[in-house]
Amino acid sequence: MKEHYINQLKTGEEIIDFFLIKEIAVKTGSNKKQYLDLRLADCSGELFAKKWDISDEEMKGLSKYHVGDIIKVKALVNEWNNAHQLKISKIRHSGPEDSLDNNDYYKAAPEDPNEMYAFILARAEKIVDKDFNAVSVKLLRDNMDKLLYYPAASRNHHAEYAGLLWHMKRMLMMADRYCEVYTILDSDLLACGVIIHDIEKLREMNADENGVVSEYSFEGILLGHLVQGAAAMRGIAAELGLSEEKTIMLEHMVISHHYEPEFGSPRRPMFPEAEALHYLDMVDTKMFIMEDALAGAAPGGFSDRIRTIDGRQIYKRTW
Repeated sequence: MKEHYINQLKTGEEIIDFFLIKEIAVKTGSNKKQYLDLRLADCSGELFAKKWDISDEEMKGLSKYHVGDIIKVKALVNEWNNAHQLKISKIRHSGPEDSLDNNDYYKAAPEDPNEMYAFILARAEKIVDKDFNAVSVKLLRDNMDKLLYYPAASRNHHAEYAGLLWHMKRMLMMADRYCEVYTILDSDLLACGVIIHDIEKLREMNADENGVVSEYSFEGILLGHLVQGAAAMRGIAAELGLSEEKTIMLEHMVISHHYEPEFGSPRRPMFPEAEALHYLDMVDTKMFIMEDALAGAAPGGFSDRIRTIDGRQIYKRTW
């Protein structure tokens, strides 16, 4: 078992430990010297790390390090922007002699992917509207292989093995409860919206079978999953014979679920199910981020400041 976990690190301690590379780049500092910039992870979380003032000799060996590699580092734990960061002095690849357990390094959704997929498919098959049923079931069946391991993001929320399924499942569960309270909502349309809203993340990002994103795809960089999703909906709707009204409403749910133009949405939601989809997405994202932050906090204490929720610290109750 791993000796240290990211959520147990203490400022000022020196560690020798193994971590998974999530991002790696050589950058140039204000002093014109090059340094190695990394985002590292284990099953408990992520943190940034730096190896300053890389020598010419060290530079020659850096090409052998890639996203998805497990490395051993000697480093000092310090703080930057109110979060832990590693100052690395030594780095090497892990090897067979290290006898590592991959479960210590790859973060995964808390439920079995096959069981989550079965739950989501069963919910899709219960959609009464034949068109929304057909779209949802087709997308799930056509994308089953990738869904079983793909994350929902490269970082921040549901950036883990089978994270996209976990995100989708919890949103579907909440969507059904929304419809019990807000009877204006069409449960078939909302359930279909949940299933389709992030499906093109499977092509926006390139992820390995451990759920680690190495890069965004060419299409993902130029278009993004909202535009990709709307285009995919147009094609699937034509194939299945959906009406123009239903086709455009599904496209609108995809392009509007980020709500704000600065987050990629060219339109804000313009009917109730689209509005509900946005808030379902936001609630599940925020709850994931808070849950993740609290995993490293002591009862009666606070988490580190979380950049993705405005730098807030999250309090962990004592009961």
